Amino acid sequence: MDPFGTELSHVPDPSIVQPSCNGQTLPTHPDQAAHRGQGPHTSHMDQEQQMRISESAQFSDVVENRGLLESSTRLKPHEAQDYRKKALWVSWISIGVTLVLAVAAFTVSVMRYSASSFGFAFDAVLDVLSSAIVLWRYSNAAAVHSAHKEYIACVILGVIFLFSALCIVGKAIHDLAIRVLPEVDSFLFSVSILSGILCSLLAGVKFMLGRILTSRALITDGFNSLVGGIMGFSILISAEVFKHHATVWYLDGSIGILIGLIIMAYGVKLLVDMVPRVRQTRHYEMFD
Repeated sequence: MDPFGTELSHVPDPSIVQPSCNGQTLPTHPDQAAHRGQGPHTSHMDQEQQMRISESAQFSDVVENRGLLESSTRLKPHEAQDYRKKALWVSWISIGVTLVLAVAAFTVSVMRYSASSFGFAFDAVLDVLSSAIVLWRYSNAAAVHSAHKEYIACVILGVIFLFSALCIVGKAIHDLAIRVLPEVDSFLFSVSILSGILCSLLAGVKFMLGRILTSRALITDGFNSLVGGIMGFSILISAEVFKHHATVWYLDGSIGILIGLIIMAYGVKLLVDMVPRVRQTRHYEMFD
């Protein structure tokens, strides 16, 4: 006979426990757990499910606390570099297109006294600057997932947004105060259509890349391009309305003020969100 047989027969199953009345845990026989509808593996599965939920809820915070963006866990290294290069190409194209549109819009603004044209021209200049910041953001392959560099880029964008918004709103208010009436011609029509289409397409591509790379800077650049597209179409709308209803002369300036306030609100939100994050990640390695 096995001299230890008696002792082993009394060893409880450690996989199933139940709380006692005094707060301690006591062993429970598997048959009793099965009788309650909780098999020996049910408790383990519940614990795994709770752990997955907890990890999912805290996933973004954990990634940020390591100084990395969420894209670092989503993309393989070669995929991240491929999308980084696409972001650089889109930024260069955006700079070229919006620079041409900015010159054309400034020309329309001066020749036709259009506040919304001035607003679009200023937004186009802002788009050039924001795309240049994205170029700086992704200039270093090693910093593709750097949260600190991402947040710095967003803070710079927020400051530029505020400055541009003040200029747009100030110009629109000035034109409304002195009752500037816009003039309509084929040149204004062409600039409006072209800028609306091109900026909207650029915005769509930037939004897509921004979601893949989890880049707030790219999404912000896309938002700015979207605003430019809306302003391009708004120039056409306000000009056509004034052409048929001269009493609605203030529509052009009002759209300029509205766009300026939208840009200002976005800039403020960007600074409020990103300045604390820059401070939180400043102790991580900064990529040059």
